[in-house]
This record gives sequence, structure tokens and C-alpha cells, in this order.
Amino acid sequence: MSQFTILIVDDDPIMLSLISEILSPTYKVRIANSGQRAIEIATSDPRPNLILLDVMMAGISGHTVLAKLQQDKATSGIPVIFVTSKEAMADEEKGLALGAVDYITKPIRPAILLARAKTHILLQQAYAFLQDKNIYLEQEISRRMAENQTIQDISIRALAHLAEVRDPETGAHILRTQSYVNRLAKQLKNHPRFSTTITDNYIDSVTKSAPLHDIGKVGIPDNVLLKPGKLDADEWVIMKTHAAIGALAIERAEDDVELDVKFLTLAKEIAHWHHERWDGSGYPDNLAGDDIPISARLMAIADVFDALISKRVYKDAFSFEQAKDIILEGKGNHFDPDLVDAFIDCFDDFVKIALKYQSSATPVEP
Repeated sequence: MSQFTILIVDDDPIMLSLISEILSPTYKVRIANSGQRAIEIATSDPRPNLILLDVMMAGISGHTVLAKLQQDKATSGIPVIFVTSKEAMADEEKGLALGAVDYITKPIRPAILLARAKTHILLQQAYAFLQDKNIYLEQEISRRMAENQTIQDISIRALAHLAEVRDPETGAHILRTQSYVNRLAKQLKNHPRFSTTITDNYIDSVTKSAPLHDIGKVGIPDNVLLKPGKLDADEWVIMKTHAAIGALAIERAEDDVELDVKFLTLAKEIAHWHHERWDGSGYPDNLAGDDIPISARLMAIADVFDALISKRVYKDAFSFEQAKDIILEGKGNHFDPDLVDAFIDCFDDFVKIALKYQSSATPVEP
């Protein structure tokens, strides 16, 4: 006997006996003499692979039984063939519209019944096989995407730490500024000026990009980068080249990949222009206003805030409140006014981030 189970539903005991006799040599047969009983059997084990369902029955009709089976996730995938003495086209169309896979009329012809049953069981098995394959493929794709994402994140972090190794003052600066950018971007997500740009995908990409903002410092000579004090005018000119150096390095990485990688585009923007100022007095290109990419404007506030609250050899750390006041003073000249407003709105979260990733260079306030 086959491993496949067929449920026969009919309120006529003679018809149940006849169909069972035809099918039982080939299939495991279960029978139900009412619509309600059919629903009970269909939801119990062994679950039928196919249901032969009479349309005209006392109590619950075959159409109603099918509708209930379709509504239940556990039984909606079981193929149903209507078996009835009614030959009206409207009845056939109604059954197929409800989700039946086929329609057989009485009197039953054994060869036709066996052929239809075999066809639909095989189709159901093929469908189930494909479903299993699809689930496996989806899981495998998700696994590989997660693996690739992990590799990407590690690579970004490794590159970012190159700058950190060259510049010991950075400490947890990378983690803090990355978190500031993420929080500020989320604050601006529904802002009328930024809602079309700052989407969930954008926030994810700009957050990944943020650690690369100072990657260009690997190209700054030690006598400038590690000088224990303020830079003179000539040294400051050299230091400012780190923005262009970083952007060029990322651009070369883009060329090697030969694909449009969103986070690399944003990383290049951030590295190149996060020292630009809203009034055009920044560097390296003296960009002003909306000509400065949003990603760089986000990083500008994150980077300055963190620099203010961090101790350097040439300055003490400012308090969080002092840093907030300085950012506020830069509204409209150093920073995009709307970004400053957003910063003020989520200032408490900036403080929490600073304390979470604090280093010896970060003040601790009550």
C-alpha cells in the first residue's frame, strides 16, 4: 500500500464504500460521512495527501468544508477534488474558484478516479519538494548574506583601526561617533527635509560608513599626527590633507570592487567632507549648505561633539553641557541648523553613548 493517504468525504455510505474499494489497494484510505467529521480528520494525523469531497451533503456542504479547510493554515495546502453528481458548469466553476484542484462527476469511473488521484498527489509532492528547496535556499542565502555582512563589518572595523593605531588619542572615538551618527540620523528620519534620503537602508549604510571618517590619517606623517601639542600653520595644512587622502583610498576601493556599494559611497562622502562647514569656511573644498552631503553633515556634529568632550594634550575635556552650548553656537555657521535642532532633541542619548563607550579621554559626569 502507498504511503499516501486519501480522505473520502460523502454522506452516502454506498459511495464511500465504492470509492474506498477503488482506492484502498493503492492508497491508505480514511473516510468521513459528514462535513464536520471531514474537518476533524483533515486536521489529525496522518494528515491526508488528497481529499475527495462530495458537494451535496446533509449539514455542511462540500463548498463550506473547502472554505473552512482553506482558512486553516494546517489544511490549506491539501489538494481537494470535488466528487458530485451535479454537472452544472456553475457548480464546477464555484468549486474551482474556492480552491479545488479538480472536479469528478458521478457515476465514478475507476480508471479516471485513479488517474486523477495519482496526478494530484504527485503534483502535491512536487510542490512540497519545491517548497522545501525554496526554504533551504532562503535559509542558505540568509546565512551567506549574514556571513558576508560579518566579513564586511570586520573589514570596515579593521580599516578604521588603522587610523586608531596611528592616532592613539582616538580610543573609543570610532564607536562613539558611529553611535552618534546612527542616533542623529534616526532623529531626522521623519524630518521633511531629509525623509526621502534618510531611510532605514540609508541609516544602516551611513552607520557602517562612519568608522572610516578618519581613515586618511594613515597618510599623515608621524611628526604631524603624533605631535604633543598644537600644530603650527604648515603642520595644519598637512593635517587637513587627511580628508582627501581618505576619500581617495575609498574611491580606489570602489574601483576595485566595480560595483555600486552604497556604504562605500557614503564612507567616501564622510571621509572627504566631514570637516566642511555650513557657511563654506571648512575644508578641503569650501562646500556650503546643501552642497555638503547629509552623511558628512551628520558626521560633522558627531565628530566635533566627541572632540569637545575628549581630553587632548593641548586642551582639557569640555563638559557635556559646554559641548552642547558650543554646538548650539555653531548653528547656521558651522552646522546645518536642522541637524543642530535634532542634536539638541537627542542630546541626552549622546551623553549616554559617550558614557557607554567612555575612555580615559572622555569626562564622566554625574
